[in-house]
Amino acid sequence: MRKDKRPVIIVDFAKCSGCRRCEVSCAFAHFQRVGRRVSRIKVVKVEDLGLDCPVVCQACRERYCVECPEEAIRIGPMGEVTIDPEACTGCGTCEGLCPVGAIDLYEETPLVCDLCDGAPACVKACTMGAIVFEPQTRDAVSLKGHEEGSGSSSTEEKRIRFALSSFETLRNTWISARRG
Repeated sequence: MRKDKRPVIIVDFAKCSGCRRCEVSCAFAHFQRVGRRVSRIKVVKVEDLGLDCPVVCQACRERYCVECPEEAIRIGPMGEVTIDPEACTGCGTCEGLCPVGAIDLYEETPLVCDLCDGAPACVKACTMGAIVFEPQTRDAVSLKGHEEGSGSSSTEEKRIRFALSSFETLRNTWISARRG
């Protein structure tokens, strides 16, 4: 597989109902319990716009997270982020470096999408078709520009900023379609 191509979870924000089934199924698949804190996908609700945006690892071209000072983060065979629990010190560098808030520390352990060995639980749970897994390699998305100002932002603030940016793109697509 070329380095700029990788399997990825794709989110269609226009189809998301905000049900959070993706969060529930992810948490249960990995921890056999339910709770947003242990989910590796997070739904951002932008109430004033009436929109919901699942945020998950974008398998970005830049791979900011691999700048781990302990070298605990690697890219797995499918292009997924893997964490070596023996090397990880829970320092939070990866969480801070991810410009879209796709990595969360839970009890000093980074949680990030691992693609569920090629059968993502979140995709199976999404009855709206808003989350799909593209196992065939796709061009890696660049998150350049998202990192600006994200250094001092909380993980949730980064997710909201990413959601708003994604909604702007979606809005422009809808406007173009209406004019077209």
